[in-house]
Amino acid sequence: MPGVRVEHDSLGEVEVPQDSYYGAHTARALSNFPISGITIGSHPELVDALACVKQACASVNGRLGKISQDRVEAVIEACQEIRGGALHDQFVVDVIQGGAGTSSNMNANEVIANRALELTGRERGDYAYLHPIDHVNASQSTNDVYPTAAKLALHMAIDRLLEALTLLKDAFAAKAVEFASVVKIGRTQLQDAVPMTLGQEFGAYAVTLAEDIERLVEAQALLREINLGGTAIGTGITTDPRFGPAVCAQLSDLASLTMTTAPHLVEATADTGVFVQLSGVLKRVAVKLSKTCNDLRLLSSGPTAGLGEINLPAMQAGSSIMPGKVNPVIPEVVNQVAFQIIGNDVTISFAAEAGQLQLNAFEPIIVTSLLDSIRHLRQGCSLLATRCVPGITANVEHLDDVVRHSVSLVTALLPHLGYEVSSAIAAEALITKKPVADIVVDRGLLERDELAQILSPARLSGLARNP
Repeated sequence: MPGVRVEHDSLGEVEVPQDSYYGAHTARALSNFPISGITIGSHPELVDALACVKQACASVNGRLGKISQDRVEAVIEACQEIRGGALHDQFVVDVIQGGAGTSSNMNANEVIANRALELTGRERGDYAYLHPIDHVNASQSTNDVYPTAAKLALHMAIDRLLEALTLLKDAFAAKAVEFASVVKIGRTQLQDAVPMTLGQEFGAYAVTLAEDIERLVEAQALLREINLGGTAIGTGITTDPRFGPAVCAQLSDLASLTMTTAPHLVEATADTGVFVQLSGVLKRVAVKLSKTCNDLRLLSSGPTAGLGEINLPAMQAGSSIMPGKVNPVIPEVVNQVAFQIIGNDVTISFAAEAGQLQLNAFEPIIVTSLLDSIRHLRQGCSLLATRCVPGITANVEHLDDVVRHSVSLVTALLPHLGYEVSSAIAAEALITKKPVADIVVDRGLLERDELAQILSPARLSGLARNP
């Protein structure tokens, strides 16, 4: 037929589009796994990581005399092009696939092989000279290539997530400085607690993000242990004993990371613990960030019937029926990102648990779930950092009025008046609606100047302690 070429695999002949760089195995996968409609090419980090692994393997196989130098050079050039952004549209296998990632590995093998054939002046599909398995996949198995590429891809993706988290942390830290002198009433269990500053509240958001950044960096360290060289089940069958250490060093050089070979390759090939660990960290970040977004929505609730302590920047009209309504859409979308990440963690947990004996067949759903979580979390953090937090303003007069009339001010008087007297003042304030300070002065318990010092913003918020 015009427009197609005929390739074959162990099951027989397969028609492949003439202009495609993928081959028979990928074509079968397209028919077998029409699941999500999302291709592995939609995850550029995974495609880049696959090409990086193949480049490292080709280089070492050449040095060990397993592949001729002309083939090695062609494969390396093809891999470098892919790592530069070329041919990502040829990575067409669905992210959800059977076979423990074999289709993803073969998609990479075929694209690299066919581009390498072109670079040597040959036709795509001329595998007698350069074969996707015999040459591009030499000394490898899906079971060491795919998890290694997945770890490298996740490491890259986390780097970008860390940039977004740092941007958001800095945005909250800047607001903490801006609001450093704005006193407000803190709340526990949605009831009035004791005074604090709005700066302290926003500073806490910055600190909690800094802690999450540290946890992600720790997770990255675990991703740098790989099983490349273990082949099918970790025994290293079909590989030169020198291959594993050499390819780990080569991959480290290409990725500009210090990768290490797992001490027990059979265990490393069967184990998905690092993915479970990373998913747990991502869930931690998501849960905490969602709580922060809940706070922002609550603090900005109103504008007249809610707390109304802060104003979020207006991003779009909020209703098709209520004129003038503006909703907190940026925190809302980040909440939804968090819900998805929590769901992905459940998926990853089930998939990791379902592994059997020497291999987990469900790494594709684990990997795409992790990459999705990282991507969406990164986008959510970027949106908060650029389209929400910098534009937040404080309703200072309202906050001052709430503090002045809050019964919780009596807590600051305990060291001076004692519990019983302070309780009586609180009861009177609740009944009469008079400010606590006025009641104290009217009862002649403290002078106005002394009271002003006790109830100063610095003392109320704990920024200046009593001697």
